[in-house]
Amino acid sequence: MIRKHFRFTGRVQGVGFRYRAKYAANGMCITGWVKNEWDGSVEMEAQGTQEAINKMLAMINKSDYIVIDTIETREIPLVEDERSFYVR
Repeated sequence: MIRKHFRFTGRVQGVGFRYRAKYAANGMCITGWVKNEWDGSVEMEAQGTQEAINKMLAMINKSDYIVIDTIETREIPLVEDERSFYVR
């Protein structure tokens, strides 16, 4: 199990990014959260296996409306007892 923090830029707000992320995370048993930022970016924390997180990112990127220009990522400590993925 790993936990990663992501910051996405591009056309990522107003295109269903957060709800697509929630749907993908729930299908992959990933916990964490996703939220819009004031500067037009989206931040997300995802906890699960590396394979599941990679599949979730691929599902998010398959949208015709979402255009990700950059992804900043870093590994962060696990959150114990987290049970769901939610939109902030």
